[in-house]
Amino acid sequence: MKQKIETMKTRVLGQGLEVSELGLGCMGMSFGYGEVHDVKPMSELIHRAVDLGVTFFDTAEVYGPYINEELVGQALKPLKNKVAIATKFGFDFIDGKQAGLNSRPENIRKVVEASLKRLQVDAIDLLYQHRVDPNVPIEDVAGTVKDLITEGKVKHFGLSEAGVDIIKRAHAVQPVTALQSEYSLFWREPKAEIFPVLEDLGIGFVPFSPLGKGFLTGKLSNQFAANDFRATVPRFSEANFKQNLKLVDFVKQLAADKNCEPSQIALAWVLAQKPWIVPIPGTTKIHRLEENIAAVNVDLSSEDLQTIEHELSKIEVVGERYSAAAQKMINR
Repeated sequence: MKQKIETMKTRVLGQGLEVSELGLGCMGMSFGYGEVHDVKPMSELIHRAVDLGVTFFDTAEVYGPYINEELVGQALKPLKNKVAIATKFGFDFIDGKQAGLNSRPENIRKVVEASLKRLQVDAIDLLYQHRVDPNVPIEDVAGTVKDLITEGKVKHFGLSEAGVDIIKRAHAVQPVTALQSEYSLFWREPKAEIFPVLEDLGIGFVPFSPLGKGFLTGKLSNQFAANDFRATVPRFSEANFKQNLKLVDFVKQLAADKNCEPSQIALAWVLAQKPWIVPIPGTTKIHRLEENIAAVNVDLSSEDLQTIEHELSKIEVVGERYSAAAQKMINR
């Protein structure tokens, strides 16, 4: 269906970072989902996102590695004073491959200098610790980022997939602007313990995979390329995938009732949870980008939200959301 796209509103994350209510996750353009897409069409997609009002773009050094930051930096170079770019540190690399966690202060500084060059900016708008490093006290991490903010190389500090204790300890050293973690109709775990802490401390929330890694669009099969990380996700095994389609069927019915797309229901639901939430759905197709952004037009009433919560309580989602190896890197 033709998507009607109205003016994008903005939301404020912690520490006054104002961005569009929907951002764009850029990882899948270069990493994670099998194909590495050509720079030109991905740049055109990023430019289309800007035309539609998106001012918040998410990347990381590990996406590629490096090539996603280069893509985002080149595409947004003419617009760098009109948009906010978030990137991340926290890994070691050997021969161009991820080789464990590394949030030592000297590595943070090294990554920031390299990211500034790849992004072609004078300061990183939002710098996340990509995964909590158990070998480095979070106070040292936050202190290093605080120094980088003082030096003008970073504007805001963020955490990704961090638990309550880490969030509080980091925030005590350097106020945290945003926590990025997975959150969707397919994975609702952060709401119980994480949300109250974020609200109390005035920290924004940036959900990645708000479409359940594509699952909530209703267009996904469980046949993945060998280099698509979803092939390793237990939640997408043949048996679990079939069981989890009950959730997709429910979302499809909601979409039919609202005369919209399942993806738009999924995004509208996330947006409706809190005013300080900014989802970052990713895509490599302009028509999907337009479809996602049109989710801001979908109105879910309080009655709709209550109905959704009631129905969700009756649907069991089965399977872990990451492989065992990836799961080890998540701090809760």
